[in-house]
Amino acid sequence: MAPVDRNGAAPRGSARSKSVAPRRPPSPARARPVADHDGAADVCRVRVAVRIRPKNADELAQGADFDNIVELQPECKKLKLKKNNWASESYQFDEIFTENASQKRVYQVVAKPVVEASHSVLEGYNGTVMAYGQTGTGKTYTVGQLGKEDPSERGIMVRALEHILSSISLETDSVAISYLQLYLESVQDLLAPEKTNIPIVEDPKSGEVSLPGAAIVEIKDLEHVFQLLQIGETNRHAANTKMNTESSRSHAILIIYLQRSVRIKEESTSTIPNVAEHILPDDLPLVLKSKLLIVDLAGSERIDKSGSEGHMIEEAKFINLSLSSLGKCINALAENSPHIPTRDSKLTRMLRDSFGGTARTSLVVTVGPSIRHYSETSSTILFGQRAMKVVNTIRLKEEVDYESLYKKVESEVDHLTSEIERQQKLKHNEKIQLEERLKESETFLNDLRMTSAMQIENLQKEKHQFEYAIKRLMHELEEKEHQNKVLSERIIHLETSLNEKKQQQLEIFSSTKILAETSKGHEKKMVELVKQLEEERSRSASMKSHFNILQQQLSDAQNSAQLQENTARELKRELSKITKEFTSQVHSLEEKNSQLISEKDLIHVELKSAQEKVQHETRHRESLEAEVLRLKRPLTDNCVEESKALSGMIRSGSGLGSDALMSKSGKFKETLSSLRGLISKIFEEVGLTSVLALLKSKDLEVQIHAVKVVANLSVEDINQEKIVEEGGLDALLSLLETSENTTIHRATAGAIANLAMNVSNQGLIMSKGGARLLANVASKTDDANGSRCNCQLMWKWYKFL
Repeated sequence: MAPVDRNGAAPRGSARSKSVAPRRPPSPARARPVADHDGAADVCRVRVAVRIRPKNADELAQGADFDNIVELQPECKKLKLKKNNWASESYQFDEIFTENASQKRVYQVVAKPVVEASHSVLEGYNGTVMAYGQTGTGKTYTVGQLGKEDPSERGIMVRALEHILSSISLETDSVAISYLQLYLESVQDLLAPEKTNIPIVEDPKSGEVSLPGAAIVEIKDLEHVFQLLQIGETNRHAANTKMNTESSRSHAILIIYLQRSVRIKEESTSTIPNVAEHILPDDLPLVLKSKLLIVDLAGSERIDKSGSEGHMIEEAKFINLSLSSLGKCINALAENSPHIPTRDSKLTRMLRDSFGGTARTSLVVTVGPSIRHYSETSSTILFGQRAMKVVNTIRLKEEVDYESLYKKVESEVDHLTSEIERQQKLKHNEKIQLEERLKESETFLNDLRMTSAMQIENLQKEKHQFEYAIKRLMHELEEKEHQNKVLSERIIHLETSLNEKKQQQLEIFSSTKILAETSKGHEKKMVELVKQLEEERSRSASMKSHFNILQQQLSDAQNSAQLQENTARELKRELSKITKEFTSQVHSLEEKNSQLISEKDLIHVELKSAQEKVQHETRHRESLEAEVLRLKRPLTDNCVEESKALSGMIRSGSGLGSDALMSKSGKFKETLSSLRGLISKIFEEVGLTSVLALLKSKDLEVQIHAVKVVANLSVEDINQEKIVEEGGLDALLSLLETSENTTIHRATAGAIANLAMNVSNQGLIMSKGGARLLANVASKTDDANGSRCNCQLMWKWYKFL
């Protein structure tokens, strides 16, 4: 397809032309957001990605001697630029592409958000995708590679057009392209090479840049795209240099014009006259006109490195000047300078909308890995860093499609005109038919009047006859009504008398029924009372026998109480003797206590180090249960020895064997104090709340160990108050009442008796039924160990009382 001018004039040899001749001039573009029409805009920063080219043949030939100055960190979106072996600088970008990155991924990250995402070209916003970098770093490959034979090699130009064609409907939308190059500061058309030095025009109101005279070719399919891009690449200036065998000597700019038709509801404040409101549609046709610039900049180069000669030096001078002007504009925009030197170069004038304008811009900078080009790589990276600071204010470009609206209104007017003519013809025909019907109805009306006059006379005669007959019938009717009144009075009298008799019969029947029901109820009550009387008699007999048994038990209990009182007096005397002997041993125990305190400090250090190694509370509980299980055996043996000694003393009733008892009790106290010291250390480590929580464990062994730990802790006065405050007394009483294990009974009873040593706890234990529970537990125990436990409980309870 041959290129076509924007104004519709086709060049010589053109096979097809695109003419635009609107009936009325299009409205100026207006900016609005998608939802409302207030002209608001969104702020969007320029996105910058970095792509490093693979090593070329010269760099691969260096092998291990090659020094890579760029270190990529794609996962962090950073790269490090090495100055030397010990110094480097780190830079952050929006995306980092390695040398193995595919063309598809580069397009999806760099160009696809500009084409398809929110506020993109497909939604009516302008966009720009540009490649910048040193010559020979892969800009043209990234942007302009055709890849006709290998689709994976296609660049951003082909992929963007392919994407747009697949996303629109060519029946309502249109896509056209212009392909230009900036060569020696002259804008030339790559699709129409005869067009050179194309002027750049800026709209003074909107600031939009246009290129009148540039060919705009409408495309329909991907094959047509390949043809046009191949023509442009053929006409583009390129040369062979030391840096690149196909070095681009011009900046290539592909402009994609996209026009999409949409409809939007017109606001209620419309300026359309009320008379014509029913003619126009409810929603106005809009045209979204967006523009996508894909720019392949020529690479910056140094003459000494590229080896340019003759005319190529002039080309390199203009390339570097235009890139320098672009860098100045980027610097000014990044620093929010009040003056932007966009008029220093035609390149900056053409890209005015891309940097600091209303377009959504993505930039891919290409660099090489060789240290030989450190300065060029550094300047390229710094250019990208400054470009990331540029902020564009993107705006939606839309116009009302007055041409299509005019065509639609014109066809609607033609349709309404023909409809009005048809209606007028129908009305004329109906008028003639109505006149004929009117004449027929007039003749029919005259005939009807004559016949109706005759019928009226006959009806009047019949009326007089009917009036006479009615008067006669009314007289007869009055006589019959009088007779009916007399009969009705008689009927009413008879009905009243009949109702009275029925009422009397009903009252008699209901009274008899009530009497029968009451008699039945009395009979049932009599039967029930007889049964209750028999039950009460049997209960009284059983109660009498039970009362006799209770009297016998009471006398026995009184005798046993007398015996217990005598035993208590004897035990009190023995207790005074034992107290005197125990006082003598207190001094020795105090000396041992000081030794245990020093041992306690050592153990405390060990426990502190062990505490740091504990990771979970579960492991700590397991170690606690193992420790309690280890301590269980010596404590149980000592308790048995003490109970045997105490029971022997109670049976003898004298002070015999007190020395042996004292020696055994001394050893027992030493063992007990050491065990209590260990338990108190464990208690400090674990905490009272955790120990009391183990009393409710479902595991019987854990409950037994926890009760014994609480019993040992309750010996100390300091721990007694803490146990009561934390609810330990309630937990012990509940466990004593609910558990059926004799070991738990003994340990729990001992813990309660230890708590009763504190005067402040005695009333609390009595109020909560502690004495009753201890008595019940003592009465239920039948074995030998149980009898010893009973003696210990009675001894401790006696001290409590």
